[in-house]
Amino acid sequence: MKKAEREQMLAEKLETMKRYERGLAEQGICFVGGVDEVGRGPLAGPVVTACVILPADFDVLGVDDSKKLSDKKRRELDVLIREKALAYGYGMRDNETIDRINILNATKEAMRDAIDEAAMMLKMKGRGELQEVLIDAVKLDDLQYGQTPIVKGDQQSVSIAAASIIAKVKRDDIMIAYASKYPGYAFEKNKGYGTKEHYEGLREHGMTPIHRRSFLKTFAD
Repeated sequence: MKKAEREQMLAEKLETMKRYERGLAEQGICFVGGVDEVGRGPLAGPVVTACVILPADFDVLGVDDSKKLSDKKRRELDVLIREKALAYGYGMRDNETIDRINILNATKEAMRDAIDEAAMMLKMKGRGELQEVLIDAVKLDDLQYGQTPIVKGDQQSVSIAAASIIAKVKRDDIMIAYASKYPGYAFEKNKGYGTKEHYEGLREHGMTPIHRRSFLKTFAD
């Protein structure tokens, strides 16, 4: 495929992924945050969330579900998304919180933090006030903003896809740092997911302070 053809295809995909945001704009709802999480499934480390509020003329090509992108591409897009966004925010809950209140509730708490941080940034920059959030397959109770949960939202909404990318880069960097602190589990490669090397590390060294005990009852003391 020629470069021009690829760019045309990506431009068309971008327009398709703006349909939720465009539909809300037609109703006068212009400040929309896309919300996603990374790290619900790993055996170790935190769950990380992000909320991204994009301008209507957002034109960065290639934004997609973070799982479909290479590490190099995610990192390139992470920089561009944060440069072009009206505002963004992060949330995080560690493994101890996940063990205490379960992964779904921890994810919801972290999502609220990401939304609040993005809303504050938007307001502090004098750009407006957050009106609505689009969330990847999760509904948050008692949220002060309108919300639309979207199944596979990171494949359908550009705002959610953007959130999935910056959350993924943030969490990957956290796990790469942990790889130096806790060698023997290949965190730099598996990011805490249950790979062969990770299980070998667990059998040889046991659990670290960042492992989710509720996910690893076989290895618990």
